[in-house]
Amino acid sequence: MTERLTVRSTLAQALVRWLLAQRTELMDGTEAPLFAGVFAIFGHGNVLGMGTALSEHPELPVWRGQNEQGMALAAVGLAKATHRRQVGVATSSIGPGALNMVTAAGVAHANRLPLLLLPGDTFVSRAPDPVLQQVEHFGDGTATVNDAFRAVSRYFDRITRPEQLLSALPQVARVLTDPADCGPVTLALPQDVQAEVFDFPASLFEPVVHRPQRPRPDQRTLSHAANLLRASRRPLLVLGGGVRYSGAARVALAFAERHGVPVTETTAGRTLVPHDHPLYAGPLGITGSSSANALAADADLVLAVGTRLQDFTTASWSVFSPDVRLVSVNTARFDAVKHGGLAVVGDARETLDELSVDSWPVDKHWTTRANVERSRWDDYISGLRRPGTGLPTYAQVVGVVNEAAEPGDYVMTASGGLPGELIGGWRAAHPGMDVEYGFSCMGYELAGAWGAAIGHTGGVVTTLLGDGSYLMLNSELYSAAFAGHGFVAVVCDNDGYAVIDRLQRGNGGSAFNNMYADCRTAHAQPPRVDFASHAAALGCAVLTADTLDGLAAAYAQARTHARAGTPAVVVIRTHPASWTDAGAWWEVGVPEISTNAEITEARTASDKAKEGQVRYLKRP
Repeated sequence: MTERLTVRSTLAQALVRWLLAQRTELMDGTEAPLFAGVFAIFGHGNVLGMGTALSEHPELPVWRGQNEQGMALAAVGLAKATHRRQVGVATSSIGPGALNMVTAAGVAHANRLPLLLLPGDTFVSRAPDPVLQQVEHFGDGTATVNDAFRAVSRYFDRITRPEQLLSALPQVARVLTDPADCGPVTLALPQDVQAEVFDFPASLFEPVVHRPQRPRPDQRTLSHAANLLRASRRPLLVLGGGVRYSGAARVALAFAERHGVPVTETTAGRTLVPHDHPLYAGPLGITGSSSANALAADADLVLAVGTRLQDFTTASWSVFSPDVRLVSVNTARFDAVKHGGLAVVGDARETLDELSVDSWPVDKHWTTRANVERSRWDDYISGLRRPGTGLPTYAQVVGVVNEAAEPGDYVMTASGGLPGELIGGWRAAHPGMDVEYGFSCMGYELAGAWGAAIGHTGGVVTTLLGDGSYLMLNSELYSAAFAGHGFVAVVCDNDGYAVIDRLQRGNGGSAFNNMYADCRTAHAQPPRVDFASHAAALGCAVLTADTLDGLAAAYAQARTHARAGTPAVVVIRTHPASWTDAGAWWEVGVPEISTNAEITEARTASDKAKEGQVRYLKRP
C-alpha cells in the first residue's frame, strides 16, 4: 500500500506554496509564474499569517504598497500588461485596509481582468470579539466588511478551516485563467485560521501550467453566422479586448483582408490594427472617431469580436442603424447574447479561423470607404495637433508622445478627458495601449502604471493623466520609485475636473464645483499644487514644460529615466476646454424638469436623440 505524502503547513504557508506552484504560458509560448508578485500592506489580520509565510519564500516577489487601493490597482495594471496571462496578488489587513481594495476589485471586474485579493478577516473563533477594526452587524454574526467584495468578485470565499483550501484553490485557478469567467477572486482569510495547521496533500504543491483555453464555436451557429455575413453588403468588423487576449489580431486582419471588410476597434481593442492599414476605419464610439462612427451608422451587419459593446463604444446604442444585424463572437455567453445578436460562443482566434464565408460580395465602394473616412479623421486630428497660441491642448500633448513612441512602448490612461484624446487621436504602428474605461477609475493611471512597468517587458510605459487623477491617488509613485520600476507619467494640469465641467455645461448646467475657479474657497488667491515638487518628494525624476517643444525635450529625457528604473513625471499646464470630438451622443441623466432654461433645452435635445437609440436589435 502506497503511503500518502502530506505536508504539514499553516493555511498561509500552504497558500503561498500553491501560488508558487502555478505556472502560465505567455503570449510567446514560453512559461512563467502565473502569480508574478504580491502587493502587500501588512497589518492587524495578515502580518503574522500571510506576512510570515511570504517572508519564507523570497522567490515570490513581494512589493510594498502605500495605499491598498493603489497596490491592488497596480496588480490590475500588471494583468492588463501581460494580456491576462499573469496575475497580481494583493493582501491587506482587516477593516479599512481590506475595504480600500474594493474599488480595485470593481476595476478588475468591469474590465474582465484577473486579480487575486487576500484580505485579512476577523476571528472565526470569535473569542476576542469585538476585535480592532471589526464592524459588528447587529443582525448577522457571520458578516464582516469583506462581504462588500461579493458584489465585485467573480469568485468569493471565506476560508474558515485550512482544509477548505483543497476545494477552493481549483476554483481560484479556474476563474483567474478562464477566458469567459476571468475576473477578480477574493479569499477572505480570518487571522486565526491563517495560522492554523493542516496536513495538506503534497500533490497540491506540484507545478501546474495553465495554458489558455480556446473553446471552439458550435458548428451550426457558425454556419448561421456565415450565412448572415454572406447576405450582407456593408459589414463592419469590431475588434474588442477579447481579440487582444486571444492573440487573434493577425487572424482578424487576415479575415478582413480576405473579404474586404472595414475594421474598427473598441476601447479595450485599441492599437490592434496598424493605423495606416487600408481597411482601418478608426476607433468606434464617443471617444472614438467620426470615421468609424460614420461607417457604423451605414453598416448592415456588425461582426463584433471579443467585446461587450458598452455605451461608450456604441454611443449609448445610437451609432448603429436600427436595421443592422449583429453577430457577436465571445468566449463569454453572458456577453455574446446581449442586444439580440447571434451569439457565437468561442475563442476569437479559433472562431475567425473557422468562419468560412465563400462568395461574399462585399460592396467595393464600402471597402474603400474605410480609408476615405479615416483620412478625413486624420486631417482633423492633424489640425488639432498643430502648434497654436495659448496653453497646449490634450490633443497636442498626445501628439508629442505619439511622435516619440517606439516599438514595444506601452501607453495608458483611465479617466477624465484623456481617454477620448488617446483613443481617438493615437496613431498606432504597433500594439500597446491600456485605457481603463470600463470602470473609469481616477487614480488608476499612476498605480496601474506601476503594475504595467512590472509586467511589460517591451519598451517604455507612459501614462497620461490630469491633475484631478494625480491628486486622487499618487502614493504609488513612491512605491514604484522605491522598488525601481520606471515609467513616464505626463501630468496635464488644467485646474480641475475639466471633462466633468464640460459634461455639466454641455447639458445646460452652470459651472459648479468642478474647476477650481467654480469651487467654494475662503481664499482670494487659492493655493496651487506644485506637482513637480510633490513628485520629486516621492522619489521621482521631474521635468516641467510650458511649450510643445519643451514637452518633446522633457519627454525624451523622461524616457531615459524610465529605462533606468526611475519613475519620471513630466508636468505641463494644459488648456481646460479644448477637446477632440468624435461627433457622437452619450446618454446622461439630464433632469426632466428644471428652473434652468438651458437644462430644459438640453433635456429636449436628449429626448430627441433617444429617438435614434436602438433598444434591442432585430433577431438575425
